[in-house]
Amino acid sequence: MKKGKIYEGVVREVKFPNHGIVETEGGCAIVKNTIPGQTVRFSVSKIRKGKAEGRLLELLKPSPKEMAVMGENGVEYNPEVCPHFGICGGCTYQSLPYEEQLTIKETQVKKMLDGVISSPYIFEGIKKSPVSAGYRNKMEFSFGDEVKDGPLALGMHKRGSFHDIVTVDHCNIVDEDFRKILSFTLQYFQEKRIPFYRKLTHEGVLRHLLIRKAVKTGEIMVDLVTSSQQELPLSQWVDDLRNMKFNGTLTGVLHTINDSLADAVINEKTDLLYGNDYIYEELLGLKFKITPFSFFQTNSLGAEVLYETVRSYIGDTNQKEIFDLYSGTGTIAQILAAVAKRVVGVEIVEEAVEAAKENAKLNGLTNCEFWAGDVLKVIDELEGKPDLIVLDPPRDGIHPKALDKIIRFQVDRMVYISCKPTSLVRDLEILQERGYQVERACCCDLFCGTPHVETVVLLERKK
Repeated sequence: MKKGKIYEGVVREVKFPNHGIVETEGGCAIVKNTIPGQTVRFSVSKIRKGKAEGRLLELLKPSPKEMAVMGENGVEYNPEVCPHFGICGGCTYQSLPYEEQLTIKETQVKKMLDGVISSPYIFEGIKKSPVSAGYRNKMEFSFGDEVKDGPLALGMHKRGSFHDIVTVDHCNIVDEDFRKILSFTLQYFQEKRIPFYRKLTHEGVLRHLLIRKAVKTGEIMVDLVTSSQQELPLSQWVDDLRNMKFNGTLTGVLHTINDSLADAVINEKTDLLYGNDYIYEELLGLKFKITPFSFFQTNSLGAEVLYETVRSYIGDTNQKEIFDLYSGTGTIAQILAAVAKRVVGVEIVEEAVEAAKENAKLNGLTNCEFWAGDVLKVIDELEGKPDLIVLDPPRDGIHPKALDKIIRFQVDRMVYISCKPTSLVRDLEILQERGYQVERACCCDLFCGTPHVETVVLLERKK
């Protein structure tokens, strides 16, 4: 294959997270955002160590498993498929029936685990999300334009684009309240002619719209993220939001200032415009206070499946001390605390730690304590020796030096929860080298329509 040339081929398989292996007459290439069985046209953008990487140009024929057919004007999708699919960069598997999505994820993870696990283990397949549409409890929408100098847009990045934004007012992975707030906010600022923040020139105002909605309580929080370059007419926006009819209940409206150059929601100052700067959610009979920027699983009903799985893997916790490392708002710690002697959580985000402490009080739990800081540093300060450890690190996995310190506790059991199996298998290699073996593993799907999946692994120390 030659760089710059255009090829056509069939997607043989997809490796995690979205790397399609396309077979052509000239050889194989990796083409992102493809689905097994599709016939695609792509241009070779890179050749590295003899492997070709391509940029998807056109879907010539859908996979037999997709909810799609070839029409006169190209691929036509089943009405069940999100109308933004293929343009929006948020989802990859929306055109596949949910059971097919599960099969792909289960196959990918099993193949990766089998590649590194050195002893027999039990793989328990994949557990589905209780709902596969409208499941998100949090979205960060971006302001921008769909084409250069076009009208204001609010939504997700266009697939393969750093600059272009697609207005996703019919997004399939959120419910109607999210869509109402998005559409109203976009129209409001279009009429006010407020400019969006341009990433190249660092000029403009509107940056992001953050929405959280609890599934169990129905509480909704809206946070407008802008630069400080212009005073904004927000009182009318807030009043109109308060007068809108939702399936849930609007309990808080906030305004966050972010002058950072990074294209991310960074809290430099937040003003409360109405109500509360938090919402409450319920999981497995416990209540959790969620603040604007604290981590909380984005699929509340799926999180219950995940945490039930973790609880079953841990087993008997009576009179045991548990370390919950990378604890977020303390959900796992508190779910385990009811039947444990003591649970210690460590989390780097201070806001999440404060929320965890409040949540423990809210749930009447006195045997939980939470530390703010990097696991690598804080772990040396923790008192006591744990009987077991729960690991739920961010996407990039555990820092090697932190993992070394964790292993030195020599606990008999660990449960590792990962939202990125490539990071998981890297850490599993080290854990096995240092005396642990995998006993059980399974997947829990919390990210329907996307390539992502949670994996839970039980490790035991070899005697």
